Amino acid sequence: MITALTMTDSFQEPSLVLQYLCNSRDMQGGSNAMATIKKTVNSQPATTRVLKMMKRAGVMRTRELAGQGVYRVHLQRLEQRGLIERAGRGLYRLAGAELSEHESFIEAAKLVPHGALCLLSALDFHNLTTQDPFEVWMAIGRGAHRPRVESPLLRIHYFSGPALTEGIEEHRIEGVTVRVYNVAKTVADCFKFRNKIGLDVALEALRECRRERRARIDEIEHYAEICRVTNVMRPYLEAIW
Repeated sequence: MITALTMTDSFQEPSLVLQYLCNSRDMQGGSNAMATIKKTVNSQPATTRVLKMMKRAGVMRTRELAGQGVYRVHLQRLEQRGLIERAGRGLYRLAGAELSEHESFIEAAKLVPHGALCLLSALDFHNLTTQDPFEVWMAIGRGAHRPRVESPLLRIHYFSGPALTEGIEEHRIEGVTVRVYNVAKTVADCFKFRNKIGLDVALEALRECRRERRARIDEIEHYAEICRVTNVMRPYLEAIW
């Protein structure tokens, strides 16, 4: 619009040019101010939304947050402000959140949602062993992609058929669904993998199961058949039960 003014107009009415320039600057300044205000207004609900989601879910994956429109840059800023913290690779939770005794199980469940706690980790979950595994033992389907996880340490076992799908319980811990084999299935699994965990561990689990009445004998026999260890378990069941 400045170029549209004639030289005569510009010399005769210099105030018009100055007024236009001032108005243009005011408009630009107002636009920047509005952008700043809009950015501030939008960022506050986003932060509140993230904190509410994490409070409800406990631990969240970056992939889940991205699906809600919350990206790594925003997460990094919240982490720098001390509002959230990393719970593992690709995992975030509220800063200072009280840690569960099953924290590693929660992290593993988020990173491998299709897996289920098995063997030593299932025994630990059900308080049926004196073992304290430093790895999280998980079962996934045969042929499934092996998860690449740095933390927590995982011990992956491949199950198939009913041995994979039967006997899974879902427990809600700090907003996270943790899948774990039930007591009877876990005991049968221990006898199936006795060469990996030790027969003494399997027998300890069976004795504790009997002593605390955590499962019925017909339940254990059912899963022993699924795991194809009926003949292996029969003499121990007769002796202990």
